[in-house]
Parts: sequence; structure tokens; C-alpha cells
Amino acid sequence: MPKNYWKLWTADTVSNLGNGVSSIAFPWLASALTRSPLTIAIVGLMSQLPWLLFTLPAGVITDRFDRKKIIIATDVARGVVTLVACAILFANRSSFLHIKDPTHGYTGGSATFLIGMMMVATFILGSAEVLGNNSAQTFLPDVVEEKYLQKANGQMASAESIANQFAGPALGSLLLGISIYIPFLFDAASFFASAALIALITAQGAKIINNRKESNESATQLFTNELKEGFRWLMGHEILRPMAYTLGALNFVSSLALASFILFAQEVLHVSIFVMAVLGTAGAFGGLVGGIAGPKLIAKIGEGTTLTVALLSFPTLFLLGSLVTRWYIFYILVFLEMFTAVIWNIVTVSFRQTIIPSQLLGRVNSGYRFFGWGSMPLGSLAGGVITTISAHYISREYSLRLPFVVAGVIGLGVFLATRGRFTSERLESAKSHT
Repeated sequence: MPKNYWKLWTADTVSNLGNGVSSIAFPWLASALTRSPLTIAIVGLMSQLPWLLFTLPAGVITDRFDRKKIIIATDVARGVVTLVACAILFANRSSFLHIKDPTHGYTGGSATFLIGMMMVATFILGSAEVLGNNSAQTFLPDVVEEKYLQKANGQMASAESIANQFAGPALGSLLLGISIYIPFLFDAASFFASAALIALITAQGAKIINNRKESNESATQLFTNELKEGFRWLMGHEILRPMAYTLGALNFVSSLALASFILFAQEVLHVSIFVMAVLGTAGAFGGLVGGIAGPKLIAKIGEGTTLTVALLSFPTLFLLGSLVTRWYIFYILVFLEMFTAVIWNIVTVSFRQTIIPSQLLGRVNSGYRFFGWGSMPLGSLAGGVITTISAHYISREYSLRLPFVVAGVIGLGVFLATRGRFTSERLESAKSHT
């Protein structure tokens, strides 16, 4: 791997460490401010909504401008927003004297302002992530040769899992034990550090800027036409189009199941803030094993079989999750879920990076993510509504379990609808015609 790749890998790992810290800090903060499943789901929805609103325009921007500079700009923006949130929490730190107990974590007055701040902050952070993440994924082929893409994606996935779901949550719980604002300060610092590391990469990346002097189109028309060009390419591809729909369905059911997960963990699994951090390591280990063993497993059983197994595994694990009463059993399920998610991503991300033309990669990739990730806020909203309404007819515990059942049933429907569609033969045929 070239030096530029390791700079990109290090920057990605550092920012994901900060994300891992905030991944436990934000939900725990929300659960201290409110016990409403719907409100907590909406807080999560705000971070996911930009994937539905801004993914397509982000693709045009990614293809038109220097991807390296975009990543730096979005990292700096996220650092500033997180720093502002940190300052607000610092000013209210005396109201979180009992943050370790989320049911009595806030001793101040109205929590409406802080909940509103969280929604605004997570929306802005999500918007920057849409552009930065799309740019980073399309930037990788500029620093790594095509034959090493699966290996590079596997290593990136492993590092992301360790930082985001192992080291990050554990560190986040430790920092929360000190004070409510410190995890957010750390997250801001990680974004600034990531931006500095990206700035050290010497590769310029793909820089595709239209020559407007030769076009009579207005800037708006040009932007719209470029967006349509990438969208048409995606819609015209017989494998990538249904793959995007399938990912959208999977992310919908996943977001549905996990919309009120912080309440499920606290009230059904009875986890403390430190056990919550331990539970987070399950995903890290699953991602680590998937990232390391994934390429070898994929080579042995084939890309098509890998995707088929993943499509069956997701709903099965959700259904099993609805029955769990002990956190350490849920730990095993999360491990398997993340392992499956990583090997799915290794196959599908490498496939996209291989078959999509470089000059269209940003736009097609963003169109793919529009369907694949844009469904997440809808899933979060559905999960919050299901839990809230069902609580009027069944016990609180079973209302928190119900989203996992619904997600599992829908997931089985997705498996039946897509069975046999993503075979190794069809994937290889698509690559050969690129």
C-alpha cells in the first residue's frame, strides 16, 4: 500500500475514534433528557435525514471539485459544530451531576433547548458526513490500485470498527464518567486531526470541473444535468440498481430496529454506561474479524454466495435479538451482525469502485447511497412510532422488543425478493463489461 493510503487510513481511523466516543455520548445524553422513544428516534433521525436530502447533490460536488479539499472542509466543519455543542454542554454541566444514571441524569430546568441543540447539531454533522463520506469513498481509488481495493476496503472497515465501536465507546463511557461535555470536546479534536492528516496526502485525487465557457447552460442547469447523468447511469445498470434498493431495505429495517435501542439496552438488558461500552465492543470485534477474514472468505465461497448469506443473516439476527434478556447474549448477535455487514460492504463497495467510471463515481455513488442510506431516517421514524403506539396496548418491555420483530419479518421478505439476483456469475459479467 502506498504512503498516501496510510495517511487516508490514519485520518479515517482518528475521525472514527471520535465518532465512537460521540456514538455513546449523544444517545446517553438524549436518554438523560427524555425517556420518550419517539423523541429519541427523532434525534437519531436528524443525523440520518441528510442522506435522504443531500446525497444526490453531494455526488455532483464530489465529481466537480477536488475530493481531498472536500474531505478537509467537511472535517473542519464537523469539528467546529461539535466544539459549539461542547461549549453549550459545558455551560450546563452542573445540571448533569448524575449522568451515570440516565433516569436521573438531568437536574436542570426544561430540557427542550438541549434536545433542540442536539437535533440541530446532529443534522449539520450528518450533512457534512454525507459530502465528506462520499468524497472519501470515491477518493480511495485515487490512492490505491484497483487490484488492492478489496484489501484496502477490508483494512479500512477493520480500523473503522475498532475505532468506532471498540475503543471509541469505551473511551466515551470513561469520559462521560468525568463530565458530560468532555466526549464532545474529544470528538471535535478528532475531526481537526483528521483534516490535518488528509492535508498531508500528496495525491490530488479526482478533480473534474466542467468548462463553463463552452456551455450556454446556466450553473443550475449544468448542476441538474450532471446530477441526472449519474442518476441515469445507476438506473440503467441491471445489478447496481437492485443492489441499491436492497441496501435501502436493509438499512430501513436496521434503523427501525435500533431507533430506541438506548432505551432497550437500559430497560430490557439493564446495562450501565460501562456495560453499554462493553456491548459496543461486539460490533468492533465483528468488524475486525470481518475486515481481516472477509476477503479470504469471499474468495473461498464467492461474492454471490457471500451476499446471499448476508441477506439471510440480517433478519435472522434481528428476530433472535427480540428474544434476548441478557446483554452478553445480545453481544454475540451484535458481533455476528457487524461481521455480516462488513463482508457485505467489502463486496458491494469494491464492486461499485470497480465498475463505475471515475468521472461518474461521485455522482453514481451518491445516487446509490440515496436509495441505500436515504431510507434510514424513515426507518428510525417508523421504529419510534411503532414503539410509542404499541406501548398503549402492550407492556413497555414488549413495545421496546417489537421493532426487532418487525425488522426481522421485513428482512425475510427482502431476502425472498432478492434471492438469486446477486450471483457471482452476474457480478463477474458486470465487471468484465466495464
